[in-house]
Amino acid sequence: MWIFERKGSSGFSASTTAEEVTQGIDGTGLTAIVTGASSGIGKETTRVLALRGVHVIMAVRNTIIGKTVKDEIVKEISVAKIEVMELDLSSMASVRKFAAEFEATGHFLLTNLLLDTMKRTAAKSHLEGRIVNVSSVAHKMAYHEGIQFNKINEDARYWVRTAAKKYGQSKLANVLHAGELSRRLKEEGVPITANSLHPGIVVTDLLRHRSFFAGIIFGIGKYFCKNVHQGAATTCYLALHPQVKGVSGEYFSDCNLSQSSSPAKDSELAKKLWDFSLNLAIPK
Repeated sequence: MWIFERKGSSGFSASTTAEEVTQGIDGTGLTAIVTGASSGIGKETTRVLALRGVHVIMAVRNTIIGKTVKDEIVKEISVAKIEVMELDLSSMASVRKFAAEFEATGHFLLTNLLLDTMKRTAAKSHLEGRIVNVSSVAHKMAYHEGIQFNKINEDARYWVRTAAKKYGQSKLANVLHAGELSRRLKEEGVPITANSLHPGIVVTDLLRHRSFFAGIIFGIGKYFCKNVHQGAATTCYLALHPQVKGVSGEYFSDCNLSQSSSPAKDSELAKKLWDFSLNLAIPK
């Protein structure tokens, strides 16, 4: 149970669930690709979007687990339209294969491969396309300079401070990507938005069975942290809610606009990261 109930200007709070935030919204005719869809927040996002009539493509590394999750959701929602496709975002080959199979389509590469089709679909359907990057408040823990481009491919060192900063850097990249993509889409006048979000600190049932210490964390954390139903709320809010129609390049938390870090608002850093990522993902 979430103990904090303070609502923001959207009318939603940290305790709002994905079902509550999408109540009454009809997603029929929409298609969503959900990465990491076989567990946790991704699984709940898939379930709720399917509940609202969205055709969901579950992009998962393990299709056997993905199909099990699909069957579980379809058993609950008989009219759910769900497909399972293999996608390993750590493999560029897998991303390109996914794109070819989908015939429409690392996060940066996947978005770029999907973009032209999203533009055509938005123009043809007159419906707004939405790109949602799941980031984290941890983006504020990144390096002082934001992104260490000269060390971005180095192996992580196994001590807490460096690991936290490297994780923060990856989450900062999510926010910067959404911001730069939004700027480019606005320049083109394309009806597609791009936003990023912090889902909250989520405690899942998996912790209950990991260890005695993890069980204690689960027992205490469930009163202060979100469950998966609440953790998926902001993602579903940005994907479906009419309140955010036309809103782009923003950072959200608890289904409300939130403040990102100073580096996350640095347009020059965002452009540099875009060019750096483009050279890595699509070498000339």
